[in-house]
Amino acid sequence: MKKSFVSAAAVMSVVFLLTACGGKATSTDTVKTGASASPASSASSATNVDTTSKDLTVYTALEDDQIKTYLTTFKAKYPDVKVNIVRDSTGIVTAKLLAEKDSPQADVIWGLAATSLLVLDQNTMLEPYSPKGVDRILPDFKDKNATTHWVGIDAWETAFIVNKVEMEKRKLAIPQSYEDLIKPEYKGLITMPNPSASGTGFLTVSGLLQLKGKDQAWDYLNKLNDNIAMYTLSGSKPAKSAGTGEYPIGISFGYRGIQEKKTGSPVEVVFPKEGSGWDVEANALMKKKTIKQVAKDFLDWAITDDVMKEYNKNYAILAIKTDSTKIPDGYSVDPVKQLIKNDLNDAAKNRESVLAEWDKRFNAKSEPKK
Repeated sequence: MKKSFVSAAAVMSVVFLLTACGGKATSTDTVKTGASASPASSASSATNVDTTSKDLTVYTALEDDQIKTYLTTFKAKYPDVKVNIVRDSTGIVTAKLLAEKDSPQADVIWGLAATSLLVLDQNTMLEPYSPKGVDRILPDFKDKNATTHWVGIDAWETAFIVNKVEMEKRKLAIPQSYEDLIKPEYKGLITMPNPSASGTGFLTVSGLLQLKGKDQAWDYLNKLNDNIAMYTLSGSKPAKSAGTGEYPIGISFGYRGIQEKKTGSPVEVVFPKEGSGWDVEANALMKKKTIKQVAKDFLDWAITDDVMKEYNKNYAILAIKTDSTKIPDGYSVDPVKQLIKNDLNDAAKNRESVLAEWDKRFNAKSEPKK
């Protein structure tokens, strides 16, 4: 089961070896969107394109400490564009977008889970658009339509962040697998993201369902729940709590654990030996009566080599193959082998029912909503 990206596994292995300013528009142009293979895209018709607005609203689930760095080259190229960032955890951003379906506020989605974008696409909320350079994106990192509905930038995966000092105090071994986490000695020591709020939480639960099968996965999650102290509202918080020692074991994601370690926290980043659940951070254009040209410009920029180099400083698994791709410190030599076999379309299709079942069983241990 530890086989990932299905048809692109061989290709991916090669990668890792190398790895209120603008106001209302005063004029518009009209263009036709391209036809594509899916029913969702057939809803697209003639769309107005605003070529004058310099005000861009971007919804994202990227980490706060990444956004400013990533945007440097965009702001250098488009200094007159005001970028309004609306940032939250994946589940919260997804819920916000769905709630705004009839009156979308976002122009662009940047770095949201592909499973969430698939849900939005099923609701005909995405405007087909193929950014410049999309042909360089690996097949499993983009929508399959001739005119793409979403385009990925990188992938992130489940990891355990474990405070070594706290574990030594308790004379406990550092867990190396999902099965280790349900041992009785870890009772009350673990935090995990709530999958309804966090993309990391969802990819972990979805990954377990695909890894173990439905019945065995829910049985496992019942046992894991016995050891959980709290379900958090963000994917980062379990790593941060492990770093401080408040809760010494955090089910989180690789990047955040590695950052904790870099800043001096006494943590070990563990990728579970059974394989990690994963998802793709991806971008899309929102379907609106008027599409801003700066939104398309943003999506073009978001897969350029300049910003890909910045993504690569944080993530080992990129959506594009370049000669300069590197494996960031803290990852194994071939990170793609860590990822389980994962059907993103299936995960998106079952997302609502999985979250409903999870909430019914485990939500009582979630931290209060802000």
